[in-house]
Amino acid sequence: MKRIVEIVPARPGWYARWQLTPEATRSYAVTLWALLEENDGSGREVVGVDCVGQWPGADDNEAGGEFVRYLFQTPDSGQPDDAEPSAAEELRSTGPRLQPVAAA
Repeated sequence: MKRIVEIVPARPGWYARWQLTPEATRSYAVTLWALLEENDGSGREVVGVDCVGQWPGADDNEAGGEFVRYLFQTPDSGQPDDAEPSAAEELRSTGPRLQPVAAA
């Protein structure tokens, strides 16, 4: 069993790529990085949790595929070709509506 030592937000541009079928991959935006540690403190690893809540090593990954790798694309260069554009929008559609607030 591993425990979470630290969580930090991921900067825009990080994606987790998953192999769905032998011919198809899908990339999801990484929303946070988690530092995991073995209970006995013997080993640590960093995993990225993507916008649909999956990470390498989880038992119930929604994508149903195998983790391939993390990749980075600068935000001004756009999303990867296999990015799931609607994943973040679908999650936000049921959440609170965030409105900009003018500085006082």
